[in-house]
Amino acid sequence: MTSSRPEGEGGPEPAPVSSVAPAAKGARTPGARVVGGGRSWLGIGFALGLGATLAWLTVQTVLEVGSLLTLLLLAVFIALALEPVVAWLTRHRVRRGWAVLVVLVVLLACFAGFLALVVPPVTDEVDALIKAVPGWLKDLRNHDSPLGRFEDRYQVLEKVKEQFSGGGAAGLAGGLLGAGRVVVGAVTSAAVVIVVTIYVMAFLPSLKTFCLRFVAARKRPHAREVTDEILNRVGRYMLGNVLTSVIAGLATFIWCIVTGVPYPAALGVFIALMDLIPIIGTTIGGVVVSLVALSVSLPVALATAGFYVAFRIAEDYLIVPRVMKFAVDVHPLVTVVGVLLGGALLGIVGALVAIPVAVAIGLILDEHVFARTDAS
Repeated sequence: MTSSRPEGEGGPEPAPVSSVAPAAKGARTPGARVVGGGRSWLGIGFALGLGATLAWLTVQTVLEVGSLLTLLLLAVFIALALEPVVAWLTRHRVRRGWAVLVVLVVLLACFAGFLALVVPPVTDEVDALIKAVPGWLKDLRNHDSPLGRFEDRYQVLEKVKEQFSGGGAAGLAGGLLGAGRVVVGAVTSAAVVIVVTIYVMAFLPSLKTFCLRFVAARKRPHAREVTDEILNRVGRYMLGNVLTSVIAGLATFIWCIVTGVPYPAALGVFIALMDLIPIIGTTIGGVVVSLVALSVSLPVALATAGFYVAFRIAEDYLIVPRVMKFAVDVHPLVTVVGVLLGGALLGIVGALVAIPVAVAIGLILDEHVFARTDAS
């Protein structure tokens, strides 16, 4: 039976209605499980796995180039520490390239002066040691001398010959090769630090401008002021560190003069340089001076060791915190804790840059965090 339609009413016939309803929007397909937001467990698991893999690869890469990153960090720190001197020269109408050259020449002159103080005594001692070796060998063969009686009891020469004949020569050669690799590595690291330091010193304004471009234009002037203040405080920190090193060098010089320890000037300069290294610098220097004092007498060497233990305690908990509070306005507790944490994380370099990093963090907190909380 067909439906009737009034005559004269044209138009297309209505589309047939399907008996099957369309699928609802967002309906699940069979077998798929979804979580909040419409994402499947498979997609979430893949994203987590990919993120964990990338994180692991990043950590491994950082560990592989960790030594290089440490050298770069040291070079940047040295360049920032010398920036106040370079900036002072540029303010007195010296071009930046010439200012960097002047600073490098002064540093080389200081290093040459240190070598002039240290090399002659070391050379004299080595020459004396070489000249004394034949006499020691003669005494070893003399059964009436103390060395001869020592040789008769312990057979030192025979044991040395056995070591060389039983493969000891190969071990000695391997040790020499290892020492050579250490020396080459140290020279290479020093060259990397020097080159990067020179480049950073020469192009620091350009590098600073480039980094500030990552800040929004309306916030850029304030960011530039904060950056300049951080660089200023880092320079003052380095000056404070030099001041404590001068104090350590003068104390060593006076002690050596009073106790009669040889080479007081060279040892004073050596201690001043070692004191620039936080945590272990003064300790290593004190051990070296105590060994030199052993050439005078055992009581003098023990007294020298005690002097450096007392000086280390006074420096760590009295001199350095007070000088750093005056130089960079950092609380003494922050100074001690920062040096310990930096040394635990990155060793000597970490201890060296710990206080400047603490200064930068404190300044950023004062300018951006505490200012908002105080105003709210």
